[in-house]
Amino acid sequence: MWSTDLLQHTTHVYMFICFCNNALFMATAVSSTSLRTLRFKFNNLSPFSPPNGFLRLRRTSRCGGARWSMFVKAPPTLKNGVLTFNGRDTLLGVPENVLLTPCSDSAAFLGALSSQTSSRHVFKLGLIQGARLLSLFRFKIWWMIPRVGSSGKDIPAETQMLLLEAREEPNFAEPDGNTAYVLFLPILDGEFRSSLQGNIANELEVCVETGDSAGDSAKNGPGSSRAVLVNYGSNPFELIKESMKILQKYSGTFALRETKQLPGMLDWFGWCTWDAFYQDVNPQGIRDVLKSLSEGGTPARFLIIDDGWQDTANEFQKEGEPLREGTQFGARLMSIRENEKFRKASNYDSSGKPHSLKDFVSDIKETFGLKYVYVWHALMGYWGGLHPNCPGTQKYNPTVKFPQLSIGNLAHRRDIAMERMEEYGVGMVDPERIFEFYDDLHSYLVSQDVDGVKVDVQNILETVATGSGGRVSLARIFHQSLEKSISNNFRDNSIICCMAQSTDSLYSANTSAITRASDDYYPNNPTTQTLHIAAVAFNSLLFGEVFVPDWDMFYSLHDSAEFHAIARAVGGCGVYVSDKPGKHDFEILKRLVLPDGAVLRAKYPGRPSRDCLFVDPVMDGKSLMKIWNHNKFCGVLAVFNCQGAGAWPGLENTVQRDGLELTGDISPADIEYLTEIDLQPQTGDFAVFSFKSGFLFRVSLYGKLTVKLKTLQCDVFTVSPIKSYNEDLQFAPLGLINMYNSGGAIDAVEAINDPSFNKIRIRGRGEGVFGAYMSSEPKVCYVNMEEVHFNFSSEEHFLTVIVPIGTTSWEIDINH
Repeated sequence: MWSTDLLQHTTHVYMFICFCNNALFMATAVSSTSLRTLRFKFNNLSPFSPPNGFLRLRRTSRCGGARWSMFVKAPPTLKNGVLTFNGRDTLLGVPENVLLTPCSDSAAFLGALSSQTSSRHVFKLGLIQGARLLSLFRFKIWWMIPRVGSSGKDIPAETQMLLLEAREEPNFAEPDGNTAYVLFLPILDGEFRSSLQGNIANELEVCVETGDSAGDSAKNGPGSSRAVLVNYGSNPFELIKESMKILQKYSGTFALRETKQLPGMLDWFGWCTWDAFYQDVNPQGIRDVLKSLSEGGTPARFLIIDDGWQDTANEFQKEGEPLREGTQFGARLMSIRENEKFRKASNYDSSGKPHSLKDFVSDIKETFGLKYVYVWHALMGYWGGLHPNCPGTQKYNPTVKFPQLSIGNLAHRRDIAMERMEEYGVGMVDPERIFEFYDDLHSYLVSQDVDGVKVDVQNILETVATGSGGRVSLARIFHQSLEKSISNNFRDNSIICCMAQSTDSLYSANTSAITRASDDYYPNNPTTQTLHIAAVAFNSLLFGEVFVPDWDMFYSLHDSAEFHAIARAVGGCGVYVSDKPGKHDFEILKRLVLPDGAVLRAKYPGRPSRDCLFVDPVMDGKSLMKIWNHNKFCGVLAVFNCQGAGAWPGLENTVQRDGLELTGDISPADIEYLTEIDLQPQTGDFAVFSFKSGFLFRVSLYGKLTVKLKTLQCDVFTVSPIKSYNEDLQFAPLGLINMYNSGGAIDAVEAINDPSFNKIRIRGRGEGVFGAYMSSEPKVCYVNMEEVHFNFSSEEHFLTVIVPIGTTSWEIDINH
């Protein structure tokens, strides 16, 4: 690690004197971007030189300071059986058949070859011991969860991201730590898909497979020379982002989230039918819930009609026979139309059913002010695919295929859906007809006034790839066809992907912008509530670079409702519930939803704070879960006690106990890049507001506040940089402090200087209580040009102003 002091800078040119290990350097860099990270070459002023002549500059000090760190960036090396990053040994005992191919100043592809050709290979990559690590792995075929450990044996099969911690010498410590990170991303290479795993000898292994053991032998091979992307860096979040950019450029098969069109429904409150009605969804039940949400002051503006609206038949569950668990997963699609619950059988039908799906959708849009209506379908149409002998589906040439799980998936948890699909088979659409199927279905839905789709059961593809070209090729065909149909038919990139947490799907997502980031929300299972929050946050480290992670629905009237609500507030995701008719907690909902149905969505995917990356916030009995995000003018940090309620699948529950109370610390530094929110001169301190206590604190960047929470308790903190607007005023806006994500209400902040007075003007939206840190009491406050009463605590420097009920947007002037 290198240290430097900033000597001089203009707008775009920076000059530095660097000193490290008795070596002196002068360096220059040119940049048109903000001063977070610079990459530059240097001129040597002493006999010693860092390797390869590339440094990465990163600001690590307090706001406005001039202290920086320099991180040497050098390509990894593989020599004498040791994989090394910047002189730091990462893998030991690397076999001779392992290949390393550099692809940037710090990244390379890692792979291995065999003397035999096969559809599946497992290669040893080397020994991992004594390094804290985080694995994101599939515990079911559909879903990922995190696992932490310290050696190779702790890495589960089907690991899709592996992050290692590499500590530097303590003499080079900087305020936020002296740690570097190594990232392993198993990727798609030709016909092979890779995943990582460990063995009992603490060796890291890579499994490469085509998923087509009975297919064309010409597609089999000796392995993959580019099975894993490996990279090294000083910031884990930048490291993951940079690595995904490298991989995207290399593959060209997917796009990054920041380049995609985001569906408009993300910024509006929604309701999903699933946990309210399951497959018994019906038009009247939908109307009842939309009515009660609207009357309660939190109107839904988007709707997902989940499973239960389609025209299906189930040969495995006969009428009058005892219900057998899971038989619903054998049902097959009969046509692309709605079932009889959503349309009249004929013009003579006197029931209260709508005439058609269009009749129903158009009516509820007009009645309840819905902006978006989505409907559910599976990637193969339905759970059991398409019926092979039905007039409504024969044109798509469906064939019943029986899924086969890979060895990696067999090592983990089975679920009833997969077991029944293995038993009953899946009516697989002919890959040559799959675009026609999607286009027919989606164009019909558009004709019915439907705005988008939630496409579920996506990972089924890898289980039916034998004889169909292999899992990689099959996934590309289906995903390209699906995305083309979405683009052709829907105006807003209107798709939510689901049950798609595999790299086959991830690295085929060229336009799809939202995906579910965890297993389902299970309202009737108290042991899964904490797991859900932790899993989504960790999974967002990887999936958040390609998608906006979807946190799923929840009940607002539930023992863990606030736990889930605060997670959505900080998650940067869509916010939707699945309440039953009349079963709502409007106190909680009104902290998420504005009266017009808008939500205050944070800017990025919510992710764990850096000090949470290598701890287990669910089962270690001591660690709190912290999730950070940004708004335009402040940060937001949520803290959860996920201990004492449940256990990760596959791990023995040894420390859980009900009501476990934990004490921990939070800090502004837990929010990455907080010093870059805007360029206004900053004091180096932050206003930190606790939603639960209502207290306001002034804290330095690395200062700490103590938090004490019991199991399933949480708090959310708004963290706003305190800025100097002139010689006598320091100010930090907090937003609407009656909302969980208060800072999301702020749209603009400006200082207005006038010969007779100075004022701060804040523009925003919503109603409630506006809060701010202010170093001195204001003279007068206005809301939309009307003078209003304000409260000011001189002890906390806490200003509050009431924004009247019925206000949708506001301009607050604070004269001082």
